[in-house]
Amino acid sequence: MAKVTVGVSLKMYFGHRQAATWFDEVAARIRAHEAVQSGAVELFLTPTFLQVLPAIAAFAGTPVRIGGQDVAAADSGAFTGEVSASELAEVGASIAEIGHAERRRLFAETDEIVAAKTAAALRAGLTPLLCIGETERQDPADAAAVAVDQLHASLTGAPAGAVIIAYEPVWAIGAPEPAPHDHIRIVAAALRAALDADADRAGSAVIYGGAAGPGLLTALGDEVDGVFLGRFAHDPDALVAVLDEAAQLAGRRSEEHA
Repeated sequence: MAKVTVGVSLKMYFGHRQAATWFDEVAARIRAHEAVQSGAVELFLTPTFLQVLPAIAAFAGTPVRIGGQDVAAADSGAFTGEVSASELAEVGASIAEIGHAERRRLFAETDEIVAAKTAAALRAGLTPLLCIGETERQDPADAAAVAVDQLHASLTGAPAGAVIIAYEPVWAIGAPEPAPHDHIRIVAAALRAALDADADRAGSAVIYGGAAGPGLLTALGDEVDGVFLGRFAHDPDALVAVLDEAAQLAGRRSEEHA
């Protein structure tokens, strides 16, 4: 696909006031960013649940998509502390981040829980942002097999709909450098092939996260559909630098497909 996707997870780094300031600073830059405004580059953000509404307000009138960092597996009911997919959709969110390595490690989320959350998101019309990745560094072919198995498990019982796969090898999250380019290419290609073989996943994307930063999109070219950023994007200027890089890649893809 010609479109290039750039995502940002704010995790729990920002307080409410700091997040609001960041939203305003980024939104001002986005309104002047031709590639984002045209849709050639798709930007999505996943702030904390309390920050979802301020984010939606700050980016009103732009194509920026806002999502939650998690979602309940159930549609409704007596689930204290949970946030349903339907409520996220009701307030204007369009993405639900599901299955991040931290959710698996800290909150004991299993493949079955991830699959239930994926199904709930799709039922509500949200795009699941499925976090996929091996826990330990290994041969790229072996890592690809693990990633594809995780993908299939995450989609078990899920209704039709596009998904965004964030390939994040756990050993690269927070590391000084991303995974080697050849490693990313091999795993991303396997994930893309698995999605292409599933008629229910038309329009899906495979992006890379895990110490992602400037230069990575240019180096990977058509091997991924975008990148998923973390703390690097806390600096709005740094985020715009990646968006500029994404714009160049999207422009080249459009020329090739013309």
